[in-house]
Amino acid sequence: MTAPVTAPAGPVEADTSSVPGPGGARPTRPVRPSVGPGLRVTSAALTILAALLLGFVADAGLVSDLRHARDRQVDYATFRADLANGVAPIGQSAGGGRAPKNGESVALLEIPELGVREVVHEGTTADDLSHGPGHRRDTPLPGQAGVSVIMGRQATYGGPFRRLGELSTGDKFTVTTGQGKHTYQVIGPRRSGDPQPPVPAQGRGRLTLITADGTPFMPRGILRVDADLVSDVQVTPAPALAAGALPEEEKPMATGTSAWLPLVLWGQGLVLGAAGLTWAHTRWGRRQTWVVGVPLLGALGLATADQALMLLPNLL
Repeated sequence: MTAPVTAPAGPVEADTSSVPGPGGARPTRPVRPSVGPGLRVTSAALTILAALLLGFVADAGLVSDLRHARDRQVDYATFRADLANGVAPIGQSAGGGRAPKNGESVALLEIPELGVREVVHEGTTADDLSHGPGHRRDTPLPGQAGVSVIMGRQATYGGPFRRLGELSTGDKFTVTTGQGKHTYQVIGPRRSGDPQPPVPAQGRGRLTLITADGTPFMPRGILRVDADLVSDVQVTPAPALAAGALPEEEKPMATGTSAWLPLVLWGQGLVLGAAGLTWAHTRWGRRQTWVVGVPLLGALGLATADQALMLLPNLL
């Protein structure tokens, strides 16, 4: 006798994977189409473009302002210590005191009408002005005889001179150097085509503040504000750099040529990072790739955009 066959207690799903379909063909599971090389290259290119654009917007707006705020606090503490210890630079040559180094803090500019309280650095390259206003090296320091020049950015890196055009005739502000506090009285703003004020008398001092004129990031010229020194004129050492001998990258609206090499290197890193993440997407999946890719591409995009920002005019 054979044992009776018992039916299973629950419903049984039929296995249709081996059942022939119409015409005798067996049905197969759907297969995802493979990503071709053209689509991968396009994906990597769009990723690089997105990282650059987001990095540039973030760097030109929020990140550069945060950097400027940090630099201003650090430089103010350093310059205040130099003033207290009597080691702040007071001239352009060693014969009149310690010569300022490029990028060193040389003055404190305070304009109450504009709410400006900025440390002034030596040098006016795009990199120098990314830390704050800069003193043009072929002019005397503020408080000394002759025409001193301070340049500052209009929009990026805190835009310390964004409201410079609001100064009017008769406004007063101060500049503190290693020789003391000096008071200036505004003559008036000056744009392209406006008459230049007469040269100051022998032994008198003047300060010209310079920034970009027009809409932020779309300048239409240069804005200058001239102010006469109304406090005592200080000793003026012989200049170490002759007038007109300033390199092109330190003149108004010049670009920073030294940023090309770092820009190329960071750009290569961004390309390699995007290519690696495109490859990782096919191995890890979308979620894991996003977790790793967002901070990596964000950092590389910010670094690349920061160097690209140096190629813009130094007064921007």
